[in-house]
Amino acid sequence: MRKIGIVGIGHVGATVAHIIIAQGLADELVLVDKNPNKLAAEELDFRDAASLLDHHVYVHAGTAKDLADAEVVISALGHIELIEPGGDRFTELKANTPEVQQVGADLQYVGFNGVLIVISNPVDVITGIYQKATGLPANQVFGTGTYLDTARLKRALGDALHVDPRSINGYMLGEHGNSQFAAWSTVNILGKTAEDLVSYYNLDLDQVAEAARIGGFTVFDGKKYTNFAIAHAAVSLAQLVLSDAHKEAIVSHYDDRFNGYISTPAVIGRNGISAEFDLPLTDDEKALLQKSADAIAENTKAYL
Repeated sequence: MRKIGIVGIGHVGATVAHIIIAQGLADELVLVDKNPNKLAAEELDFRDAASLLDHHVYVHAGTAKDLADAEVVISALGHIELIEPGGDRFTELKANTPEVQQVGADLQYVGFNGVLIVISNPVDVITGIYQKATGLPANQVFGTGTYLDTARLKRALGDALHVDPRSINGYMLGEHGNSQFAAWSTVNILGKTAEDLVSYYNLDLDQVAEAARIGGFTVFDGKKYTNFAIAHAAVSLAQLVLSDAHKEAIVSHYDDRFNGYISTPAVIGRNGISAEFDLPLTDDEKALLQKSADAIAENTKAYL
């Protein structure tokens, strides 16, 4: 039985739930939130929708004990109201840390042994905190990281070239934050490299990368939260786990080279991170990846 839990039923958590329910991606979906009134309202709203859907999903509110046998738990808790327009995701760190530590301890107490997918910001640091709090092996705890930023890069390139983003290969790497970067050596569009894009189309690569980096804040500026893209990113990753896909993805996972969580290549299956692989990065890109890892460490000290 496909059982998924969502912790934190705000804008993002509720959207994650909606996608799972509408597409019938789970047999049982457990909603967990510290606000009992909000939790009850969301549960009732989803149950009222059930008779209108083609798929049956058993949706109910619960607590950590109901997550013990879940295959996947998605953490969407957060305090997005603390982020200023154009700001820094690290401003959520102090508020999110004690809640994450409590949820992690609760999951450990009930014996949860599935895969934990983390959305909560700053996701690279929070994912590491979750791993320590749950006591789960590092491969079973990973964050959405630059999986979404990579989608934003493809969207920005697709807009510039009038090409479907799904025709584009390539990655944003590093922190899900201000130090992320486009690894242009990995980009390929209809057989053309990034160098080709500059010479053939006079494309400003820095401008495209910046559009991807600030994409979340552009959305945030307009509606004061983000939800659809990140929710789809989390659900997409959950499906890789549930289907034991063994598919490559750029997610925030533990990387021995940096002694912490950062978005680098991984293969995802039923047990989370099933393998890692190295991209043939240029020396400049390797330096940017190290710089991003350093920025995560420095910001963690500064904000905690």
